Amino acid sequence: MCLIGGLDLKQEKLTKFIRTEDADRKWYVVDATDKVLGRLASEIANVIRGKHKAIFTPNMDTGDFVIVINAEKVKMTGKRELQKTYFSHSGYLGAGKTISFAEMIAKKPHVVIEKAVRGMLPKNKLGRQLFTKLKVYAGNEHPHAAQKPETLSI
Repeated sequence: MCLIGGLDLKQEKLTKFIRTEDADRKWYVVDATDKVLGRLASEIANVIRGKHKAIFTPNMDTGDFVIVINAEKVKMTGKRELQKTYFSHSGYLGAGKTISFAEMIAKKPHVVIEKAVRGMLPKNKLGRQLFTKLKVYAGNEHPHAAQKPETLSI
């Protein structure tokens, strides 16, 4: 028994790290109907990252899967529906494209939520791995019924 300053070194508390395989994964369904995009995306990012769990470790994938339905019914506050634009570039000179929020919702409603959530995840290999746990669908149906997802209220 080693005592230093009255402390027993064998009984000190150690940080426990969980392995990725030991994390209990759940599936959640989120209905995006009339939800504000930024608030919805931040809650989804927290669930995907695993920050809502007691076993959260910043460098591990301990989060859950999230299925978002009714992506075309998401909304923005104030004038952002008119002002928000999405920029993409092919890499060629003069090939930058700008598309408005209204056009993006009409053409690819799933991309709006995907871009918002991806911006809130880490910008590294872990973030790219976490992003694969997000499934977004424009309509009310999804093909993940076999996973028995729970409803997540946001």
